[in-house]
Amino acid sequence: MAGTNRRPAWRIILSGLLLVALVGVFVVRLVDIQVVRADELNEAADDIRSRSVKVYGTRGEIVDRNGVVLADSVMRYDITMSPKQARSAQSGTPEELDANANALGQALGITAAEILGTIDASLAEDPDSDYAFVAKQVDTDAYERVKALEIPWVYTEDHPGRRYPNGAVAGNLLGFFGDDGDPLAGLELSQDECLASVDGRVSSLRSLEDWVSIPGTEVVEEEAHDGGSLQLTIDADLQFQVQRIAEARVQELQADWATVTVMDAKTGELLAVADVPTVDPNDPTATDAEDRGSRAFTAPFEPGSTFKALTAASVIDAGQAEPTSGVVAPYRYKPGGGVDVNDSSFHDDENLTLTGVLIESSNTGMSLFGERLSDLQRYQYMLDFGLGSPTEVDFLSEASGDLHGDPEDWDNQTRYTTMFGQGLTTTAIQIASVYQTIANGGVRMPVSLVQGCTYEDGTVTEEPSTEGRRVISEQAADETSQMLEMVYQDGWLADEWNIPGYRVAAKTGTAQFADGQGGYRKEYLVSVAGFAPADDPQFVVSVSIMNAVKMNSSAASAPVFRDVMSQVLKKYRTVPSGAPAPELPASW
Repeated sequence: MAGTNRRPAWRIILSGLLLVALVGVFVVRLVDIQVVRADELNEAADDIRSRSVKVYGTRGEIVDRNGVVLADSVMRYDITMSPKQARSAQSGTPEELDANANALGQALGITAAEILGTIDASLAEDPDSDYAFVAKQVDTDAYERVKALEIPWVYTEDHPGRRYPNGAVAGNLLGFFGDDGDPLAGLELSQDECLASVDGRVSSLRSLEDWVSIPGTEVVEEEAHDGGSLQLTIDADLQFQVQRIAEARVQELQADWATVTVMDAKTGELLAVADVPTVDPNDPTATDAEDRGSRAFTAPFEPGSTFKALTAASVIDAGQAEPTSGVVAPYRYKPGGGVDVNDSSFHDDENLTLTGVLIESSNTGMSLFGERLSDLQRYQYMLDFGLGSPTEVDFLSEASGDLHGDPEDWDNQTRYTTMFGQGLTTTAIQIASVYQTIANGGVRMPVSLVQGCTYEDGTVTEEPSTEGRRVISEQAADETSQMLEMVYQDGWLADEWNIPGYRVAAKTGTAQFADGQGGYRKEYLVSVAGFAPADDPQFVVSVSIMNAVKMNSSAASAPVFRDVMSQVLKKYRTVPSGAPAPELPASW
């Protein structure tokens, strides 16, 4: 009996030891989980439950001089899909797929065939393809239409986009974005340092029941920062009006293109820079690639007779002539060395003053005055007027123009042609700057397009500017201005560009484009540049029209100059001129 009682006792002891050992294992495991590895396991659990999302910073606005928004940011959406899921049995029958593709296509303005083609092409390349684009950067309305369809294999992704509320107004200056969300042109690209935002990230815990974020669990991992606001010197309302005037003239004349520049004569600020055709940044691909920028900055041309004002001002400033100084201007002038200069139409020798040379736009007469300066003197005046290098704007791909090298590179013919605007190139902006210098009493102001950038923290960075620089004496500028008034008043276009109540100083020009083969294209560029009121200059306007098929002369550009200058004077309520223009003789 005793032996049989001891056996159960050992069993009880053994069972107890096993139980103690088992409990010990659980205790050790519990300590390991709750103490030793608590942080690690909590982090792993949070990884499963947490969600980290990108928080987009907002790209800065571009505004005009009055705060009118020219570019801002909106949320766009990329519509994506899983080709593999679309063709899977779980997504329905082929008929259901066709129906979904048709509905999706209607919501996005594309065909069902395009969507099905993308699915099949993706699967042909990768049978497990789980990602393909249906449409990029659609607006909120399209996004809502797609979401309402509840197609299981279609997804949406937030994609901040750019909006240009005024359409093509100043589109030539603003630039545009590509489908990948990167700026590709204009101020959007060149001023990206000011405008660019910085994206951040925020994480939160999700409920295991429905995976909805739990309020109060948000943790900011990286701060998002908005971009700065870029303010321009452009007046959006004036820009619109100038573009409208230029576009109507281009269509009327069947011209290739036109540029119109409006500049503040006192400050050098650009109030309007119109290019026709121009791009609507909301849909840049609708415009030919060559028309998406600003030719006013990037397309240098031989300025022709508008350049004669610079030569006349230089000769006067150097003390080599006065407005009434005279020359005998022949139809053809051959000073030797193979030089051959002629006027546009035959005439007998004419006794012209410097004023008369400008009125008649005589190449031979300007050559007789221009040769009174050395080549080096004339070249230095060109540099001082801002030619031969980009303006202070430093617009994207801005051209510097070409002064045909320096005087050591000039052949005998070039020495003379550069006196009347041939054999060298300038941009429309540079010509406007030349006339600004004359209008401003001989002081050239830096050309400006951007007023400054206001950053998220309120810091304002103004564009670097310098004081005006004297190029010619005030007397030389005033006398040149008076001669240009005579051109406006007594020239052959007097009836075409008359602006009642205001004294105006202006000069026309006709030029050709180089063909790249040592010759010229058959098309002409006609232009006019000037300022008003001439007795107290406030505004400079320059106009260039390329290949005006129905009127290939300066008469093509004169009405644009008149209409734009009239609009500017009216908009800014400019006081009309008082005393009449002084009379200067054209001949002697």
